[in-house]
Amino acid sequence: MRLQLDAVASESLSGTVYFEIGEQLWGKAGDRNGGALGADGASVVKVKRAYIDWMVPQTDLKFRMGIQGVELPSFTTGSTVLNDDVAGVTASYQFNENVGVTALWARPFNDNSDWRRGNHQYSSYMDNMDAFALLVPLSFEGVKVTPWGMYSAIGPNTFRQGDNFLAGPWGTGSYAKAGLVPVGGALHKNGSSALNARKLSSYGEAWWGGLTGEVTAFDPFRFAWDFNYGSVTWEDDGRMNRQGWLASLLFEYKLDWATPGLYGWYGSGDDSNPANGSERMPTLSANNTNRFSNFAFDGDPYIARNGAIGHGMGGTWGIGARLKDMSFVEDLKHTLRVNYIGGTNSPTMAKKLSLNGLYANSGGVDGVAGMEAMYLTTQDSALEIGLTNTYQMYENFVINVEADYIALWLDNSKSVWGSRHKQGLGVPETRDAWNVNASFVYSF
Repeated sequence: MRLQLDAVASESLSGTVYFEIGEQLWGKAGDRNGGALGADGASVVKVKRAYIDWMVPQTDLKFRMGIQGVELPSFTTGSTVLNDDVAGVTASYQFNENVGVTALWARPFNDNSDWRRGNHQYSSYMDNMDAFALLVPLSFEGVKVTPWGMYSAIGPNTFRQGDNFLAGPWGTGSYAKAGLVPVGGALHKNGSSALNARKLSSYGEAWWGGLTGEVTAFDPFRFAWDFNYGSVTWEDDGRMNRQGWLASLLFEYKLDWATPGLYGWYGSGDDSNPANGSERMPTLSANNTNRFSNFAFDGDPYIARNGAIGHGMGGTWGIGARLKDMSFVEDLKHTLRVNYIGGTNSPTMAKKLSLNGLYANSGGVDGVAGMEAMYLTTQDSALEIGLTNTYQMYENFVINVEADYIALWLDNSKSVWGSRHKQGLGVPETRDAWNVNASFVYSF
C-alpha cells in the first residue's frame, strides 16, 4: 500500500510525504512482515518520498527539495539511465512556451561504508556519490526535443562494506553496481571474478548525455527516438571502466480501436578484451520504466517479478511489434507485444566468463556485480510474447491481468558458454521463462 499526503498552502508552496507499506508475504511471521495467523506483526513502513515544492515570488522558477522521483528524458522506452526515488534538489524554469530548463543535484549514496584498516575503524569515509544533471526541453508545434546531460562524482568507498571493495551496500546499491562496473569486474588479472580484489583508492567519475524527441505533426502517426551515451572511469583500474551507447526508435499509428506500433533498439556490447573494461552503456537505476517490455526488461508497473533478461537494455538489440490499448468492449483494454531480442556482447568474452565459472544467467543466480539477469552474446537470442488486459471496473478501481512468455536460445557450444566442459563442469540448465499475474489497484 502506498499513501501520499499533500499539504498545499498555495500554488507556490506545498509539501508531500509518500509512505510505502509492505511488501507482505501472506502467512509469514516476523517483525518485517506481519502476515502470519493473528496478523499482529509489524509490517515494513518506508518513506518512499518526502519533499517540498516552492516558487520564487514573482517568477516562474520552481524548486523541489527532498527525496523525490527522478526520471531522465525518454520518448520511447522510458529512461534506461535513471528512473528512481533519490534525495536531491530540482530547479526548473520555463522561459517561454517553447523553451524550458531543469537542473538537478542528487545524492544517491553517502555514509554507507563501514570498514577497518589495521586498528582503525573507518565509517562514512570518501563514500559519497553526487550527480548533477541539466535538461533543456524544447517544444514546438508537432515536435518535441530534449537534449540532456548528467555528471557524477563517485567516492572510492561508495560501494564498500566491511573488508570488501565494491561489495556493498546491497539493496538499491545492487542496481548501481550492476550498471556501473563491467561484468565480474572484467575478470581481474588475478583470475578472480570477485570484486573484493578491486582496491580503488581514488574517485571515479561518470557522465551521460542524450537526445530524445518525438514528432506528432502528422497525427495520427507518431515517430519517437532516444539516443543515450554514458561513461564511467576509475583512475587506478582501467579494467573497471565502462562506456557505451543505446539507441531506440518507435513508429506508431493511432486507430479508433488500437494503436499499432513497430520499434527497435540497439545497445553497444562488450568486446573480447576484458582488460579494457566494458563497452556496454552504464546505468544508475532503470527501475520499472521499460515501455517495450514488461517481462524481459523492467517494465511492469505493479509486479516485481520482471527483468528476466535485465533491468537495462545495454548489451542487447531487438525489434518488436505491439498493439497497444486494443478495445472492443467498453472499459476493457488489451496490449499485445512480440519482441525478438539478441545480444551484442562478444562470444569470446562469454567463453572467458564461462572458464572463470560465470554463466549466462550468473547475474540472476549468484548476484555477480556488473552482470544483468542474462548476459547475451551475438550468438544468443530470445523471443518474448506478452499480453496485458486492463479492466476499469470503477472510476478508481482497475483489474490488471497479464501473461508473458520468453523462449531463450543460448549457444552452448565450446566456443561460447559450453567451454565449462573443459573444466569438467556441466552447462547449467537454462529454461524458458513465463509469468502470469493479476493486480487489483484502487487509487484515489
